[in-house]
Amino acid sequence: MMAGRKVGIVGAGFVGATAAYSLAMMGTCHEVILYDIVPEVAIGKAIDIGQATSYSPKGTIVTAAEKPSDMKDCDIVVITAGVPRRAEMTRADLLMINAKIITEVVGNIKKYSPNAIILCVSNPLDVMTYAVHKLTNWDRNRIIGMAGALDGARMAYQIHKKVGYGSGQIRAIVIGDHGQDMIPYPEISAVGGVPLNQIIGKTDMDEIIANTKEGGAEIVKYLKTSAYYAPGRSISVMVEAILDDSRIVMPSSVLLDGEYGYKDVTLGVPVVLGSNGVEKIIELDLNDEMKAKIDVSVKSITESIDVLKEKGFFKT
Repeated sequence: MMAGRKVGIVGAGFVGATAAYSLAMMGTCHEVILYDIVPEVAIGKAIDIGQATSYSPKGTIVTAAEKPSDMKDCDIVVITAGVPRRAEMTRADLLMINAKIITEVVGNIKKYSPNAIILCVSNPLDVMTYAVHKLTNWDRNRIIGMAGALDGARMAYQIHKKVGYGSGQIRAIVIGDHGQDMIPYPEISAVGGVPLNQIIGKTDMDEIIANTKEGGAEIVKYLKTSAYYAPGRSISVMVEAILDDSRIVMPSSVLLDGEYGYKDVTLGVPVVLGSNGVEKIIELDLNDEMKAKIDVSVKSITESIDVLKEKGFFKT
């Protein structure tokens, strides 16, 4: 299935281009194709990244697609396209704008890369991942939202800031939605295999959780734009796991069908990533407190899905 190791990235902004650069520098795939609604952006960044591949392990080929049909027969397609919310926009406005963008993108993927696995990165992530499911009607293992990979990396960063050791050995787990109702899960996080709750007290733990939730907003405060290095690297890690069939465990936004007691909603939970996409959904044994937090996350996501339903999006 993955003989070509060909990855398409829709959206050549900061996140998409950084993901392409990371894939190229790691030698993860044979070919990366960038597509953007502004062709010149994709072309320019493809040239720049392509020139950098002279120093990459495997000389990854990086090209630009000037039209959707140029991005065909991809093994994986990453969707980063979408617009950020502006001050004058309501949540419903943003949802409809990005849902319409996703509709066009998914139509092209179905036409030109019908066997691909889709990795959705566009925000609001869980809702857009749900929309991709409905627009493709593909098996649910083939649609994955990039959530916990990034949120877990942000939690790991906060843990290291607090303890001052274990860089590269921190395994942080974040589940739930990719937003303010995300659920950092210190009870199953660890530093060098040592459970986090045996290293850090409650006060510090609460601070880590709060800072993890504000991880994206903190970057916006300084840069006046969203993060892209950590999201780009998180994308490349997930792509590599699928292409290499490495079967790593990574919290991701997936469509639930009875797991955790929910159906027909996309939620960030631990999954096994391999050549088929989602190889397995891992069901954690949650206590009442965690179940209540999951309920809040699910409610937040379903409220946004309901906005799309009320606007008639899924009837088109």
